[in-house]
Amino acid sequence: MRHRFGSKSEALEHVLEQLELMLEDIEASDAARAKAARFESPTEQAKGQPKRRPLPDHLPREEIVLSPGESCHRCGGRLRKIGEDVSETLEYVPARFKVIRTVRPKLACRCCDGVLQVAAPVMPIEHGRPGSGLLAHVLVSKYADHLPLYRQSHIYARESVELERSTLADWVGKSTALLSPLVDAIGRHVMAGAAIHADDTPVNVLAPGTCKTKTGRLWVYLRDERDWGSTAPPAAWYRFTEDRKGKWPRQHLKDFAGWLHADGYAGFEELYRGGRIKEVACLAHVRRKFFDIHLAQGSGIAKEALERIAELYRIEDAIRGKQPDERRRVRQEHAAPRLDSLEHWLRTQLTRISGKSALADAIRYGLSRLQRLRPYLDDGRLSIDNNPAERGMRGIAVGRKIGFSPDPNLVAGPRRLPLR
Repeated sequence: MRHRFGSKSEALEHVLEQLELMLEDIEASDAARAKAARFESPTEQAKGQPKRRPLPDHLPREEIVLSPGESCHRCGGRLRKIGEDVSETLEYVPARFKVIRTVRPKLACRCCDGVLQVAAPVMPIEHGRPGSGLLAHVLVSKYADHLPLYRQSHIYARESVELERSTLADWVGKSTALLSPLVDAIGRHVMAGAAIHADDTPVNVLAPGTCKTKTGRLWVYLRDERDWGSTAPPAAWYRFTEDRKGKWPRQHLKDFAGWLHADGYAGFEELYRGGRIKEVACLAHVRRKFFDIHLAQGSGIAKEALERIAELYRIEDAIRGKQPDERRRVRQEHAAPRLDSLEHWLRTQLTRISGKSALADAIRYGLSRLQRLRPYLDDGRLSIDNNPAERGMRGIAVGRKIGFSPDPNLVAGPRRLPLR
């Protein structure tokens, strides 16, 4: 699959397709053999087969009783219960629309001739028809499940509910305004953290009037303190900008003071000069350089670098969830010597290889980033990498090819959000 999404030849493409077909045949054959084995020895679990998990307790249960009756069909004698066998089947009930009619009677008082009527309930969209559940479904389908509005319109049409794409786009725009206070609250919570993670990714945005797209950036600022035992809830705050200029992170982080986990993006450099924001580099970015070289060239030096980095990650696995003081003690005792050894070893290898090679570039990059990673050794609240932020971008990357709304009113201003 790595080759499928990278450079490939037609011959390699053909080989991959054949391998996928073989894999499907193998899986189908295994399933058939496993089913036959269950009939022959139903009490034995097939080796390598996944174990069946119990169905979730929170799901509603509908009970169907299959009874042979109250009398024996052979002799007519009365039957008594001696036990029962119960099996559960997971079923799906398709989502359905419903119409809620809100009736507000007008009542007249015989004494004072006054007219009384309960005030109309507050709706998410003033004078609009959609309920909060329908709006939430449209937003989740669009942003979490990456279903464009025109596809949603077609899906709803199968239920004989005609909702035009323009109508859905209007609902999305008004919903974003409705959710702005919640977005601001999440931003304040994230910026109150002692250490946060930051990352950005490109997104295609329609440029109104040009019939083309331009490249915008989506930024994530994430607070996740579960690794050091904090009870503060994790949260991610997303910002959209029309380009990748350094002014945007400076604007986003104007109220933040603390540690920033980030990659080597030059736009962050000015943030570190004032001392209010301090940098923590990412070991995963260093590892990725060596991983790509080892995968492409089978380099023994790259392989050893990966093994040395793996030792540092094993230490992190052992202290995950511990208190900051304990994490700092273990890192000082076990991680610091290994990090020193890794740096010394990389410097030694750099003198033995060509300075123009890709491996030399990876080593120089690693040495520059490892120096900026060292603060994590002295503070148990810090992480060894920026993977939480990259995981926060995963959902965006899945739907990257889905187009954005061309409505300039919905994507205007420095705080605008991309509408896929």
